[in-house]
Amino acid sequence: MIRSRALVVPLVRTAAVLAGVSLLAGCQATSAAVPDPSSSVSSARKGSADGGSTGDRSDSKTEQKNLAAVLKLYTDAFPDPASSKAVATTDKLVAADAVAHGSGQKSGPSGVLAEFTADRTRVPGAQAVVKHTAADGDLVAVHYQVASDPADERTGEAAVDLFRVRDGAVVERWAFDQPIATGTPASGNTNTMFSDLYNPAKPAVAPSEKQEEQNRTFAVSAYDTLFRDQDVSILDTAFDPAYLQHNPVAPNGTAALKSFFSGSSTFPPQESVISLSDGDLVWTFSQCVGAKADDPVLAADIFRVDDKLIREHWDVVPTAG
Repeated sequence: MIRSRALVVPLVRTAAVLAGVSLLAGCQATSAAVPDPSSSVSSARKGSADGGSTGDRSDSKTEQKNLAAVLKLYTDAFPDPASSKAVATTDKLVAADAVAHGSGQKSGPSGVLAEFTADRTRVPGAQAVVKHTAADGDLVAVHYQVASDPADERTGEAAVDLFRVRDGAVVERWAFDQPIATGTPASGNTNTMFSDLYNPAKPAVAPSEKQEEQNRTFAVSAYDTLFRDQDVSILDTAFDPAYLQHNPVAPNGTAALKSFFSGSSTFPPQESVISLSDGDLVWTFSQCVGAKADDPVLAADIFRVDDKLIREHWDVVPTAG
């Protein structure tokens, strides 16, 4: 896995804060629709079995090429979307019929350029700083901060972009973003939404492709057990009791989640529909159980897995609508 803290390019997105498990309000309890199997989102809805990838998850060479192609979009197209360089790069790296998921999004390379142009018009000089990346099968994900000051992780917005890449070109993309809360959170959690804080008890060894896949199925199973099956016992077996939380409304550790699930709140079940694993990080993208084919993917979650336990968590949760 490549963790880049040097990639800084102008970018801004708009969203409103919807923190933690409150994202589940976006699910409709009455929804029982069967997704259309011909749709691109439905084709990704294969749960923990294959996590929506149609590529070879053991082909690290192709995965790194896919990641390099996506990062080139950030460096070539974001700074000046109207430039000939931006047009040439997007024409080369984004398929003419590339699907853009989300309300108001346009397909193809022109849609990418239109989005970047609107971003820069709204906030001139805004920058994006890549924090974590993943390439797994035909999927690539990028976790980054949007801020005028790249050195300050407590300002701006948090974002995750997800891409499907085939034959060197983006054919599908999703975007998730939320403003970074300011001030001291009521939870007392002062971790930023981006920092890497976990220190393993023994020196970390880069996992093999086989171990990455084991981490992916482990973390997705834990996520679905908690949020789909609402079985709180998984917190005692799959999570470090003192796991590090980067959602500002929740404190570190499993006690807060246990309290939530044992309380009076009820919500429709939610499950991972797309997932990636790269290095020691597992990325999940979730929908309501029984969601329709064109329902939005609601959130991006990232879990650090070490020695068969979830040790750290980041998320980006846009508002519904």
